Amino acid sequence: MRLDVSYDGTDFCGWAKQPGQRTVQGLVEDALAKQPPGRSVPRPVVVAGRTDSGVHASGQVMHFDVVPHDPVGGGRISVDAQGIPDLGRMVHRWNRILPPDLRVLGARVVPSAFDARFSALRRHYRYQVSDAPWGVDPLRRRDTLAWNRPLDVAALNAAAQELLGLNDFAAYCKPREGATTVRELQRFEWERVAAHLIVAHVSADAFCHSMVRSLVGTLLMVGDGRKARPWPAELLESTSRTTAVAPAHGLTLTAIDYPSDEDLEARAAQTRAMRTLP
Repeated sequence: MRLDVSYDGTDFCGWAKQPGQRTVQGLVEDALAKQPPGRSVPRPVVVAGRTDSGVHASGQVMHFDVVPHDPVGGGRISVDAQGIPDLGRMVHRWNRILPPDLRVLGARVVPSAFDARFSALRRHYRYQVSDAPWGVDPLRRRDTLAWNRPLDVAALNAAAQELLGLNDFAAYCKPREGATTVRELQRFEWERVAAHLIVAHVSADAFCHSMVRSLVGTLLMVGDGRKARPWPAELLESTSRTTAVAPAHGLTLTAIDYPSDEDLEARAAQTRAMRTLP
């Protein structure tokens, strides 16, 4: 079963379940345990992209396996002729259990080959920045970074274009033992959507830990004139990680793309393979 969820990450200690901490995974699994859509819900649920503490999501995806029909279960859950739960009712029940900063937007049965993480084709993020001299609009303070220098959108886009394609983004990632840092950055665009509001759109087949925030933080130093345009691309050849990491609260996971049902298994196998540069 696939769940699409949205959350305000301000008061969460990230996605991953941690003892004694308020996390998205912990609350979702608690809601599923209290109102399961069938006999059992194995744990943990699998998520498309683990978000850090403070990062938001409007298009997060997760999946879990479930036995949808218990013929002697007492009829707590409405099912159709194929034994599939009434998912509209389940979504309503889950959202009654969950706090207001975490919502289940939809639920549907998907093929067994579907894997929220490994079946994904690409992930889309948005990062919002205010370069107003007075800071951030109070209504946007939870999802927008205040940058106290004016930003040049043309310079931001020129530098961003040089990072596109298949590269080793080790300089932009928090290292994890045994994990590759080779990624295909497919989109990195900046636009000024209001007088003092700039939005970065970042898409890739996958992201390593803190990669989006590192890309944004590095580019902001070009946008405000403190670094030259070639600097971000030059960092790709560096063996040391950039320290210009943007704060978490400006970042939102907006969407995950998946292939057709027929290509799910092949995509998952491709994603699991260790990637290297040619």
